[in-house]
Amino acid sequence: MRRKVGLVGLGAMGRGMAGSLRRAGFDVHVFDVRPQAVAGFVADGGVACASPAELAAACEVVVSVVVNAAQTESVLFGDGGCAAAMRAGSVFVMCSTVDPHWSVALEARLAERGLLYLDAPISGGAAKAASGQMTMMTAGTPAAYAACGDTLSAMAANVYRLGDQAGAGSKVKVINQLLAGVHIAAAAEAMALGLREGVDPAALYEVITHSAGNSWMFENRMAHVLAGDYTPLSAVDIFVKDLGLVLDMARASKFPLPLSSTAHQMFMQASTAGFAREDDSAVIKIFPGIELPKEAS
Repeated sequence: MRRKVGLVGLGAMGRGMAGSLRRAGFDVHVFDVRPQAVAGFVADGGVACASPAELAAACEVVVSVVVNAAQTESVLFGDGGCAAAMRAGSVFVMCSTVDPHWSVALEARLAERGLLYLDAPISGGAAKAASGQMTMMTAGTPAAYAACGDTLSAMAANVYRLGDQAGAGSKVKVINQLLAGVHIAAAAEAMALGLREGVDPAALYEVITHSAGNSWMFENRMAHVLAGDYTPLSAVDIFVKDLGLVLDMARASKFPLPLSSTAHQMFMQASTAGFAREDDSAVIKIFPGIELPKEAS
């Protein structure tokens, strides 16, 4: 009998993760608030569930791939939530970017119910999630790892074990998001300056991506700008949230983060200017006096 794994949240990352689990031979049960997302995965061999509770009742491992802590709370403790339906000894794998202190507290709350918890934020983007090549930054008890190690291996090429209790995974993810957000903001600033100075944007992209100034974020996100395509794989408001978490973590220990603060303000400006739900590369739209490439028709 194939092992049953549940996954909540079939967004850009979750859909690929569910596919990786199915290819690895798991019986994958899914829930998403968007019926069309569920129908698309069921057509590929998944099992639809009407609620997180229905999913949890059928599965020993529940993987949550929602946006933030508030949505995770709803998945667990809202109407039709997982927590009341999960059997003792089952494990909840939390893949969102959240406040590390909240993750620590969640581990304790679930332990009171006899449930295991893995603090397991993810990185790598939709393509790596779809190919099972993403990175997971995990922390949890040995029992939690024992309950879901095969699940993690099916979804990720790199599963980092960072501690034996929750919190360490989320701390490392927050630091990763510091770099990601700053790199996107810097990439946008560089491309905007090139446009302002009349440099051919395609030529600038070609040179930078083969020079010391390149970064993964420049190469990936400025390709969106060149295409004039701001379809949100990761939206501007994701970095409003994530850089906010970065600053909150540093503020608690009175640690200065001047670059993170500036990048956060840039994403805030883009959000309030009407680009909140566009791809995070749309942060380039805050710069005045430049003409951005148009999407090909």
